[in-house]
Amino acid sequence: MKMRNWWRKRRATRKPALTIDKVLLWADAHHRRSGEWPRINSGEVRDAPWETWSAINSALRKGLRTLPMGYSLASLLVERRGARVHMYEPRLAERQILAWVDVHHRRTGDWPHQISGAVVGAPGERWNAIDAALNVGLRGLPGGDSLAELLWRERSVPNPRRRPRVTKKQILTWADAWHVRTGRWPQLKSGSIPDSGGETWLGMERALRSGLRGLPAGDSLANLLERQRGVPNRLHAPRLNAELILRWADDHFRRQGRWPTEDSGAVAAAPRENWQNVSNCLRLGVRGLPSGDSLARLLQRRRGARNIQRLPRLMHQQVLAWADAHHRRTGHWPSVNSGQVRDAPGEKWANLNAVLYTGGRGLPGGTSLARLLGKHRGVFNAVHRPRLTVAQILHWADAHYHRQGRWPGVASGVVAGVRGEHWRTINSALARGCRGLRAGDSLARLLGRYRGVRSARWQRASRGRGVQARGPHHNRERNARRKRS
Repeated sequence: MKMRNWWRKRRATRKPALTIDKVLLWADAHHRRSGEWPRINSGEVRDAPWETWSAINSALRKGLRTLPMGYSLASLLVERRGARVHMYEPRLAERQILAWVDVHHRRTGDWPHQISGAVVGAPGERWNAIDAALNVGLRGLPGGDSLAELLWRERSVPNPRRRPRVTKKQILTWADAWHVRTGRWPQLKSGSIPDSGGETWLGMERALRSGLRGLPAGDSLANLLERQRGVPNRLHAPRLNAELILRWADDHFRRQGRWPTEDSGAVAAAPRENWQNVSNCLRLGVRGLPSGDSLARLLQRRRGARNIQRLPRLMHQQVLAWADAHHRRTGHWPSVNSGQVRDAPGEKWANLNAVLYTGGRGLPGGTSLARLLGKHRGVFNAVHRPRLTVAQILHWADAHYHRQGRWPGVASGVVAGVRGEHWRTINSALARGCRGLRAGDSLARLLGRYRGVRSARWQRASRGRGVQARGPHHNRERNARRKRS
C-alpha cells in the first residue's frame, strides 16, 4: 500500500503544479460557457485540454500538485463561488417549503407540483428536487413524504393518490345496486362501480386485502359477499369426489347423448358447477381430489368415453378390416370423404388417412388410405397410378386397332378393358416422362415408330406439299395403278 501511494505521488509530481486561483479561473470560464459549474464528470478542462475535472478533484482531495489538502472541487466552488452543489445544499424545513408554496399560489393561482419548475423567490430551488428531498429524506427532512402529501395535510389540497375512506357497508350497498342492475354479483374483473366517483371493484378488492382506506386487512370481495349476502365463493367450494362427478357426467349423457368436455359449460345437475372448473380440480388436485387427472381421462377410464388425447393404437390390419366391412355394406371402398367409420364409433376415415400419412397411434406413417387399399386390396388409386411400359401401351394399341379398325389417338377415350386408363393420360405420361416412361415422347410418335402409323397431321402436311401420303394400303394402290397403265 505504501509503495502504491508513493508511486501515485511520484506520477502526480510529473504533472505541472496547480494553484487554487488557476482552478477557479478554469471553473469561471466553464460557468460562463455552459451556465453551470463544473463537476467531476464534466470531462476535460476546455482551457487546458491535458487536464480533467476528475483529476483536479483528486489532486484537491489528496493535496497533490502543490494544492492544499482537504478540499474537493465541489467544496471549493461552494466556498469561493457560492455555487449550489447537491452535496452542500442548505437544509430545508417544512415551514420554509410551505412559505414557498404560499408565494407560488398567490402569484399563479395554482398549487405547485413536481413539474412546476423553479421555486419563485428561491434561486436554485426546483419543485421536483424538493419533492425528491421530501420523499428520500435529504437536506434535513425526515423522508417518506411528498409534496402532494404535504399540501394535502397542511393546505387541504386534494391529492389524487389519497382516496377517501370507505366502509364495508358502502361496498355492500354498491354490490346490491350492481346485482339489481345486472342480475349478477360483482367480481374483480367487473370494472368500474357506477355512481361511486371513479371507484373500481379491483380497487375495493385491494383495499379489503391490504387494509387500505380505513378497512381492516385480510378480507376480500368474495369473502365479504359470501359472508353477508350468501354468494357462493369458488375458493370455499364443497369437496368433490370421482363418484359425484361421474353421476353428473351420466346425467349429461342422458340429456345430450354425448359425454361432457371442458367446453360443455355449466353442469346441469349442479348449476353452480362448471365442467371447466371440474376438470381443473381434477388436474390440480383441489377440493378433495387427487392431482394429475382430468375429466377426459376419468370418463375414458370409468365410462369408456373417447379421449382424443389418448386414442387407442391402430394397425394396418384393423384399418383394412374396417375398410372390408365398409365395402361389404356399401359396395364401395372408403375414401377420405366417407365420413364416420361405421364399425368404430368416434373414428373418421379422414382422421385415419391423416394418421396413416403422418404417423402416430402405433402407425409408422408415410402412406395413405388410398395407397393402403391399393397395395393390399388392389383398389385403383387415381393419384398413384401404376408404372407403364412401351410394350404394354403397344399391346393396348393393337387391341384397340383389332377392335375398332383404327389406331388410338389422344381423343380415343378410355382404354378398353383397363380400369382408370385413358389414351389422353397415356399420351401425357409419354410427354412428361412419368410412370416409368421416358420424357419427350407421344402416342403418335410411339405408333409411328413401332407400328408405321402416320398421324393425320403428317398426312395433311404431306398432301399440302404435293407428296403422296403413305397410308396402310399404299403398296396395293400403287400396284393397281401400274396394271392399269
